[in-house]
Amino acid sequence: MNKIARLIELIAFGSRWLVVPFLFGLIAGLAALIFKFAMKLVEFALHVQAADSTETITGLLGLVDLTLTANLVVIVICSSYENFVAPIDYTEHPGWPPGLVRIGFAGLKQKLLGSIVAIAAVNVLEWFADIDRQADSAKLVWVVAILLSFALTMLLLAIADRVSGEGRQH
Repeated sequence: MNKIARLIELIAFGSRWLVVPFLFGLIAGLAALIFKFAMKLVEFALHVQAADSTETITGLLGLVDLTLTANLVVIVICSSYENFVAPIDYTEHPGWPPGLVRIGFAGLKQKLLGSIVAIAAVNVLEWFADIDRQADSAKLVWVVAILLSFALTMLLLAIADRVSGEGRQH
């Protein structure tokens, strides 16, 4: 019976390697995001001289939005690999940013929600910067409500992690 239990453990814990194709998919998505960023950057650069300040700010916020999304994807790739696939020996990689390789689950939740809140905040700023053309107040209320709900969720998770002691692991 002990051999059967050991085999089940090997299969169960070996299945974590099935996450790797998802990580490669996220890397491919990151490459697609780079392409989208480059296209928006070229469009922004070509139109910036003729654009008014509101259009310039909105275009720049679009670039910030893509950058924050890319950062979010990188956080997910790096922390997922370390937390679920294989541990990383920090002594072999002293130049790697500790914010990417030493993320526990509590830290991952905070970084993910923080990135989502920042992305939502940028979207709200885009709406406010371009309010004259996007005068749909119902949509604006929804955008702000979604931002506030993400921020509240982040705050509640931080409090829950603090109370449970999980946030003190790293």
